[in-house]
Amino acid sequence: MRMPSFARCHPWVGLLIVVTIAVASWMLLRVPHPATDPVSLAVAGSEASKPAGPPWLYGRADARFTVVGYADLECPYCRAYFPALKRWIDAHPEVNWQWHHLPLSMHEPAATAGARLAECAGETGGHATFWQAVAWLYSNTRGDGQGLPEGLRYPDLTPAMQGCLGSERPDAVVHAQAVEAAQQGIAATPALQLRDRESGKTLLLHGPVEGDALLSAIDLLAAGSTTVADPAHSPDMPAGVAGDMPR
Repeated sequence: MRMPSFARCHPWVGLLIVVTIAVASWMLLRVPHPATDPVSLAVAGSEASKPAGPPWLYGRADARFTVVGYADLECPYCRAYFPALKRWIDAHPEVNWQWHHLPLSMHEPAATAGARLAECAGETGGHATFWQAVAWLYSNTRGDGQGLPEGLRYPDLTPAMQGCLGSERPDAVVHAQAVEAAQQGIAATPALQLRDRESGKTLLLHGPVEGDALLSAIDLLAAGSTTVADPAHSPDMPAGVAGDMPR
């Protein structure tokens, strides 16, 4: 580095310049890059705010109300309802969504295979990775128990996920959630519960409730009602169809 002439006449001035430049360079290196660091920190903070799963959570961890959804990854009605409920949760930060597996016997073994894959994605990658896996499964399965097309593999299958799939851990989670559903008399998919964190009360909703019907159910629960809500069907579903029932 070439120094100014006055610095060469006064060595202590040259030393001061060198130290100043070094300190300034160190500070610049510590400043977060505006295009990358804030985004990654925001994502990390959002993920860290959620409790460890399962059950896996979508939406704000501190939301007052929770939609507990019991679903089968081979159920065509669940597949139609998934993006609709996801959009609704995105628009209502006071409500989050908790996933519970309920693979139906008529969709086996593909239903449990999908549930195991989603669980292992969540185990190795957290909440966001779990929901990405569910979305991928619904986008690619042939449905009604036919499973994924022959030869199609999950694109983000890591060695850690393969280790999980080779264990009994995902089976234990899926079985426990299915047993919980049976104990509450839930046998069809999709089925919902609405929980109020403030009051601790729960409202059972039959069928894929959404939109204004879901807001009305929240109002009922907030008012202290635990009456079972009437079925309300998604626009994507045929009239009179509440979902898949085991046969």
